[in-house]
Amino acid sequence: MKTSLKLAACAALALAAVPSLAASDPAATNAARQDGMKQIGGAQRAIGGELRKDAPDLAVVKANAEKLQTLAGQIPGWFPTGTGAEAGVKTAAKAEIWSDSTTFAADAAALETQAGRLAQAAAGIDVAAVKAQAGPLGGACKACHDGFRAPPPTAAPPPPAG
Repeated sequence: MKTSLKLAACAALALAAVPSLAASDPAATNAARQDGMKQIGGAQRAIGGELRKDAPDLAVVKANAEKLQTLAGQIPGWFPTGTGAEAGVKTAAKAEIWSDSTTFAADAAALETQAGRLAQAAAGIDVAAVKAQAGPLGGACKACHDGFRAPPPTAAPPPPAG
């Protein structure tokens, strides 16, 4: 038991040090947050895939909603000051993440809340309730993307023929 507590304390200390280390290496921070966002997207796709089935596996929905809830709680920490485009990294993160960090954190908290509600709904047997909660979860993702993620670059039109 004492060994487990010591290991947990060491892990907590190591994780607490990550933001300060991350700010000193913007490229590593950017890569880590992109990985986290890819995990969030994967969980969202898994949830959506299940909910499009005639008989969705609510255990899969619940597990992915819980993963999404955990990751959403980490989002604000993925954006320490000095790790945006000004640091020379390629990122779709808008400067508003840092200039309006209160709203950004609130949007991340809303995603965390909606993911928790979806996990709760998926713990039951009411597929309609789960599907109804998927909408607010998607809305929470969209709200953050609308305010804090730059749109993807559009492809240049092809040159005129001839």
